[in-house]
Amino acid sequence: MKTDFRIGSLSCKNRVLTASGTFGYGLEAAPYTTLAALGGIVTKSVTKFPRAGNPPPRIAETTGGMLNSIGLANVGVEAFARDKLPLLRGIGTAVIVNIAGSSIDEYIDVLERLEHEQGIDAWEINISCPNVREGGLHFGAKRETAAAVTRALRPRTRKPLIVKLTPNVTQVAEIAAACADEGADAVSLINTLVGMAVDVRTRRPRLSTVTGGLSGPAVKPVALAKVYETARAVSIPVIGIGGIVTAMDAIEFLLVGATAVQVGTSSFRDPDTAVSVARGMEEFCREQGVEDIKELVGALRVDDTGAVPGFIA
Repeated sequence: MKTDFRIGSLSCKNRVLTASGTFGYGLEAAPYTTLAALGGIVTKSVTKFPRAGNPPPRIAETTGGMLNSIGLANVGVEAFARDKLPLLRGIGTAVIVNIAGSSIDEYIDVLERLEHEQGIDAWEINISCPNVREGGLHFGAKRETAAAVTRALRPRTRKPLIVKLTPNVTQVAEIAAACADEGADAVSLINTLVGMAVDVRTRRPRLSTVTGGLSGPAVKPVALAKVYETARAVSIPVIGIGGIVTAMDAIEFLLVGATAVQVGTSSFRDPDTAVSVARGMEEFCREQGVEDIKELVGALRVDDTGAVPGFIA
């Protein structure tokens, strides 16, 4: 049975990746799962300079999910290249480096610093983080700015560019199309939804930043709808993210048009979740007589009722 897929020069043995920000740099989970059994890992965001992130409290549990306001805390590009990347070169699966920035120049600087380092298979460009004051969601909220980031990075690398999109917009498909027009090889979505939680006894927000990013099973219906909308609007691959806990969750994303998926928040509960999802997808395919998992991509059956699929009358 075939489970692999390609996006340009990026070759993955199966369609399950880890989501940025939920798996560290990939190395932290090594004692708890089999990294080589994954289709790939996506590192936590790397910025030009080290970032301490937002002050605590910056994580809060919610019904069916969690809120975070980490604020892109990371070691910075130089420490990543020196201390993290050499250890990632031998893990036996694809390595996708997530890049974030407060300006287009910062995105360029990080990419150019790492472009010729060995062991990086692709880039994921984070233009959708809601937990930083500069950059982040600012770039992903409008098609013009999303296009500008993609346009600036495309001629500077031959590696696949995956642009990570926010659900906190009216029409995510329009932004995906703008990125595709500027040379993005794929898009990934969704990043977190803006949300908040309140401690009624102290009458204070549960996060120091008041609002944060909501992730986990609670966001899966939104994520499915956004992936469905986007996959119908662009011809480049779509990587689905949002609330995946089981193989059946992942298969839902394939059916609505995702080429692959990323497993995120559930890895905090069990770092082996992504591997379990990949194995479960293979088992499902065997049970269903599916010889190539690609057959499931976009195979959703929508009744012809005369309504326009993807829109509510």
